Amino acid sequence: MLYRKFPKAPMDLSILGFGCMRLPVFENRQIDEPKATAMIRYAIDRGVNYVDTAYPYHDGQSEPVVGRALGDGYREKVQLATKLPSWLITKREDMDKYLDEQLARLATDHIDFYLVHGLNEATWENTSKLGVLEFLDEAVADGRIRYPAFSFHDALPVFKEIVDAYDWTFAQIQYNFMDEQYQAGTKGLKYAAKRGVGVVVMEPLRGGLLAKDAPGIHGIFDRAKVRHTPAEWGLRWVWNHPEVTVVLSGMSTMEQVKENIAYAQKGRPGSFSRGDLAVIGRVRDEFTSRIKIPCTGCKYCMPCQNGVNIPGCFEYYNQAHIYDAKDQVGGIYAWALGGIFGGVPAFASCCLACGECEEKCPQGLPVQQHLKEVAAYFGK
Repeated sequence: MLYRKFPKAPMDLSILGFGCMRLPVFENRQIDEPKATAMIRYAIDRGVNYVDTAYPYHDGQSEPVVGRALGDGYREKVQLATKLPSWLITKREDMDKYLDEQLARLATDHIDFYLVHGLNEATWENTSKLGVLEFLDEAVADGRIRYPAFSFHDALPVFKEIVDAYDWTFAQIQYNFMDEQYQAGTKGLKYAAKRGVGVVVMEPLRGGLLAKDAPGIHGIFDRAKVRHTPAEWGLRWVWNHPEVTVVLSGMSTMEQVKENIAYAQKGRPGSFSRGDLAVIGRVRDEFTSRIKIPCTGCKYCMPCQNGVNIPGCFEYYNQAHIYDAKDQVGGIYAWALGGIFGGVPAFASCCLACGECEEKCPQGLPVQQHLKEVAAYFGK
């Protein structure tokens, strides 16, 4: 296993982190705990020392399962990360309540890396107002957590504001070769590094979409001088960036664990040749050519008076076509836009055809027609 450091933390961290959001499950969605435990311990025995979970993962099952998996001395072998559910915070006392509950769930007296989960403009404004930075200082001082961090899902200006607001150990961002300009993106990666903030990458394979043997992509990889699986190409592209310390993989099978551990043996920064990067470029171009709706995500059409997340609807519709993954992306569409975090449903089918969005779209897109296409494609 290869290791890297955060600028503000002294320990060596495995470049492969075990993400505990996609553990093996039974048909009833309950975690297959024996399999999950075997996978986590197998990874730790082979050098993985960063384990990442969160309060809502697997409908709240992940933390207790991880806590038990780290029994028998495994807790002492890893740096454990979990996250404060920012969208559930309504008052300062909630922060202590959730942290204490998480310590009990994980059967530990401290969290090594404690992240404010899923920060965006709204959750950042709310948690800041309620004193989240003071809470983090107090939790570090009393020993419940060791290093504060945050995970992020919003635009680059919001990311920069958050980075500059506190002495964070690291930021966790979505980053892969298709998301160089998405959310924080490459500019955010370099911004954080310049300010001494480490980076942990989530979704290096876009939830497994970049690991698929997608039509038209296999041939591009086959013509490369060096043969890798799509998953290895994707992971090593992220590891190629020296600003990245840990790449999280949400592994669901023992086979995936073994494969990713093998890939991590080659995950050195700067190890990709120009030819390798050119292969990734051709794959990116092929994926990009499949975009159906040329929405730039400028959000001039927002807010929609009927609550539709217009750019989000178009993004998921495009993803389903780019990666030939209607069922998988459809599930994400239903989860992300269904209002499960306290909001209202934001599906394309919520459109009432008022036409206001089309007046605002600088691209002149037939927004209402496209929303009908999305609604027909994903259903209600």
